[in-house]
Amino acid sequence: MIRISNTEFGQFQRFIFEAAGITLSDAKKALVSGRLAKRLHACRVANYGDYFRLLMSGESPMELQTAVDLLTTNETYFFREPKHFEFLKKGLTSGAEQPSPFRVWSAAGSSGEEAYSIAMLLEDCRPGLPWEVVASDISARVLERARAGHYSMERIAHFPPGYLQRFCLKGRDAQEGTLLVERRLRNRVRFLQVNLNAPLPHLGTFDVIFLRNVLIYFSLETKRKVVARVLGALKPGGYLFIGHSESLIEVSETVGLVAPAIYRKPA
Repeated sequence: MIRISNTEFGQFQRFIFEAAGITLSDAKKALVSGRLAKRLHACRVANYGDYFRLLMSGESPMELQTAVDLLTTNETYFFREPKHFEFLKKGLTSGAEQPSPFRVWSAAGSSGEEAYSIAMLLEDCRPGLPWEVVASDISARVLERARAGHYSMERIAHFPPGYLQRFCLKGRDAQEGTLLVERRLRNRVRFLQVNLNAPLPHLGTFDVIFLRNVLIYFSLETKRKVVARVLGALKPGGYLFIGHSESLIEVSETVGLVAPAIYRKPA
């Protein structure tokens, strides 16, 4: 097994911070080594230093994207942090029906479970009314998985009653133990590659933005910049959801806390 030196680890710390704004603590050394180990063999390089030099050479932009994908991917599951979905459902069922599409952005959408959870809820709570879900991530690899909508059944523990039968197909034979989000719902979720640490593409404005479990990887200054960008896409009166282990203290005063990890932009 090839070991990663402190100097080499430092190179990858700087690399992913510059590429995605993500701060990797020294405790992530084993994670970096583990996720990149197979790439050394695939690229036929002798050590992590040689692999880093390959990435910086500009000779293999596809490999550069692969490294970013491997270092930014996080596992998630359907209806994670259920209180957030309960809050959203209450607002959807008790609020006035708006004729314009209700728009939600899953800004750190990873492999798509969050975006599809939102889509199921909107389809359930706004029958016959227009809605849109946009999901984004920096990783091209996880976005490909998200568009496929094919997942392990291990991720369904928090599914609301009846949603699995209504919105998913259960795998059989070789696909047993998996689910496929139905095509009609998959076609209504738009997946885009977006780097939150750079100027955002034109996405329009949203009624709700989910920015969950990603701020913990950013430095304070990067958090401030990312949140400011994201809030620029939130409609007045709209809601921002962040992870329960995260906070906007010293990050932003633009929005006010209305429930645990839920903020509202003044109307």
